[in-house]
Amino acid sequence: MTAEFVRLEVADGVGTIRLDRAKAMNAISIQVQDELSLAAAEATDRGDVRAVVVWGGEKVFAAGNDVKEMAAMSYTDMVDRVEKLQHAVNAVARIPKPVVAAVNGYALGGGCELALAADVRIAADNAVLGQPEVLLGIIPGAGGTQRLPRLVGPSRAKDLLYTGRFVKAEEALAIGLVDRVVPAGDVYAEAVAWAARFATAAPYALRAIKESVDRGLETDLETGLQIERHSFAAIFATEDSRSGMRSFIENGPGKATFEGR
Repeated sequence: MTAEFVRLEVADGVGTIRLDRAKAMNAISIQVQDELSLAAAEATDRGDVRAVVVWGGEKVFAAGNDVKEMAAMSYTDMVDRVEKLQHAVNAVARIPKPVVAAVNGYALGGGCELALAADVRIAADNAVLGQPEVLLGIIPGAGGTQRLPRLVGPSRAKDLLYTGRFVKAEEALAIGLVDRVVPAGDVYAEAVAWAARFATAAPYALRAIKESVDRGLETDLETGLQIERHSFAAIFATEDSRSGMRSFIENGPGKATFEGR
């Protein structure tokens, strides 16, 4: 079935998960959630996708979850739905490849949570981010209360979550909510350029790095080091590790060609 609002576009090893519900400012409806999960699964499975850009277009990243849709839902409706809501964002976070969010315009509520699921965030100089759910009398439900404090620290996260205030690009950069701020017209190109660096990298090494960092952040240092030990030893089973080290010995650093196996 062809997706209506979310699609995966692939070029030169970079996959772009493109949100395209412009008339609703890319509001993340139930349909968008389901299509986002499918796009993330496709990006995960495709061997010609080595890195991923998440982008909502030149005007807006995603203005939030679809409030009109949520307002019509009961407690039991949401009990049945919330796992799929989280799954859509988690599916992006768990893509075992480098993922960058290219943030133009608003990234609020569910849109901010989607940006938080990326490994890196590149924002336009006019971007606005935030978790304003409290202003609706609700709380974030797609990872905002968990990923935001892990990124900016608990006190800053609580300030943003308690107040629901909007954060402009300059402050977002200062507190670590985004990693780079560029002119609005350059956001997507900058994100693609970041992702393209990994098109010829060793994919299983990148996967092991991402898994070690993400899983390590969820636990104590000693357990994290154990995760790293297992990943470090396991990567020696790949052909890329052998060819990479052989290239280093024979030709110096940065000249290896990896085959992805």
